[in-house]
Amino acid sequence: MSTSSKQPQAAVVQPAASHALPGDLAMWIFILAELAAFTLFIIAFSVTQMLYPEMFQAGRAQLDPSTGFAMTVGLLSSGFLAALAVERVRANRPRQASLLIVAAIASAMVYVVLKLSEYTHLANAGFDLEYNMFFTLYWLLTLFHFLHVWLGLLVLAFLAWRCFKLGYDAENRSGMESGVMYWHMIDLAWVIIFPLVYLLG
Repeated sequence: MSTSSKQPQAAVVQPAASHALPGDLAMWIFILAELAAFTLFIIAFSVTQMLYPEMFQAGRAQLDPSTGFAMTVGLLSSGFLAALAVERVRANRPRQASLLIVAAIASAMVYVVLKLSEYTHLANAGFDLEYNMFFTLYWLLTLFHFLHVWLGLLVLAFLAWRCFKLGYDAENRSGMESGVMYWHMIDLAWVIIFPLVYLLG
């Protein structure tokens, strides 16, 4: 009588999938703190709008939603180009990433030019920080964001320089990811600010 024996099967160990967050932990903490600050401004704007709906409706009528939309397109296009740059670094193409970051900066300048034009128009028309509660919060909220845009542009310029100098690659990309994450935070804040300030009544 023949006996059958089962051959032991070698256990196949699959490497655990990496779920590490991109960038540095310190940058994530910094971004969360910045988002908390934006949230306080947004809550203040929303609550005050509930208290003074007519004032906010009249103030919003002085803004051009099409300009706000164009600024949104400029920032989101910039964020998309920056995300493509990260993918180029992950593919060991830092010089290509440098060109994409420069394009991202150029796209973001659409927002900068339009925002400066809007500020100039409102200031010349007398709608300054002390005009009423709507414009007080408008200036505080949008200027807070505008300053972050300028800081973000400096970060992007540094990333473009580092990529051009081959300072990032697939194994050394944490700084690149952190800088682009900060830029995405600025995009996210504007995506909330735009409808709140320009559209929603």
